[in-house]
Amino acid sequence: MELDEKVLSFIIGTHNGTFHCDEALAVYLLRLTKAYAGAGLKRTRDPATLDTCTIVVDVGGVYDEGKQRFDHHQRGFTEIFGNGFTTKLSSAGLVYKHFGQEIIANTISTTPEDPKVNTLWLKLYKEFIEAIDAIDNGISQYSADIASKYRIRTDVSARVGFLNPAWNESFDSQTVDGLFSKASALVGDEFVGRLKYYANAWLPARDLVAAGLKARTNVDPSGKIILFEQFAPWKEHLFELETDLSIAASEQPIYVLYPDETGGQWRIQAVPASPESFESRKALPEVWRGLRDEDLSKASGVDGCVFVHASGFIGGNKTKEGALKLAKLALTM
Repeated sequence: MELDEKVLSFIIGTHNGTFHCDEALAVYLLRLTKAYAGAGLKRTRDPATLDTCTIVVDVGGVYDEGKQRFDHHQRGFTEIFGNGFTTKLSSAGLVYKHFGQEIIANTISTTPEDPKVNTLWLKLYKEFIEAIDAIDNGISQYSADIASKYRIRTDVSARVGFLNPAWNESFDSQTVDGLFSKASALVGDEFVGRLKYYANAWLPARDLVAAGLKARTNVDPSGKIILFEQFAPWKEHLFELETDLSIAASEQPIYVLYPDETGGQWRIQAVPASPESFESRKALPEVWRGLRDEDLSKASGVDGCVFVHASGFIGGNKTKEGALKLAKLALTM
């Protein structure tokens, strides 16, 4: 709906009683928008009171963006985030779907049209919001025939839940409303921290990997070696960019070179077969594995060698030139 700019005080409505992570985050997210920054909060299930609120989340049995009503409990509700995601939304996901791009743009001081806003919007849903949606809607992470080997009760949804009063503690509205504010700050601060990490560290690393991928034939004509002049987390970005750019398997890089973060040396790392795999596309040669220092230099014919891991997934050399020689040799072995 078109919000009346003459309204002096906007009110966010949500249910009272036991609170959950989804509405705690939804309320926090709304207060990151220009319209609802500084908005008041009413926690109630009374329909007449909710009707006085400017926006209502997680209660009321209505999902209607035009009316600013964002509940997900009603019969027939099937809304999903889209963009490849199929998990049914909670109030957190609904608010994030409709307001997330504005929230991201406001937080990182850019415009919603900035391409990186959409990238971050999708990333934050995948890594932070979707699990909250699934947990609130009772959607298991695994099929029922797979028994979990341990319990996870330290996720943010569980931590918010534990802020509710215990069954034998005071449950008066003033106490619970105060704890709700604490819960909303807990999950909201975590969201903002994650957003800032992705904006200030994850995205720049993606740019670095994209540049290295584009320039790899300048490192070796085969295009099988990527060289980074500074260390950055690269695995996740590499696999995503290979998919985005439709790089054929025959043209994908085999080794990645980068400076060690602390030792002043260089690393050569074999690209894994898949993001979570311990297998490599092409491990470093077996005859080098487990060797160190002079023994490795003699076996490889490359000066300045430091080590090659026993599995062949990573090795080291004292110089960039030495690491590059190892990589080029390994391609031929």
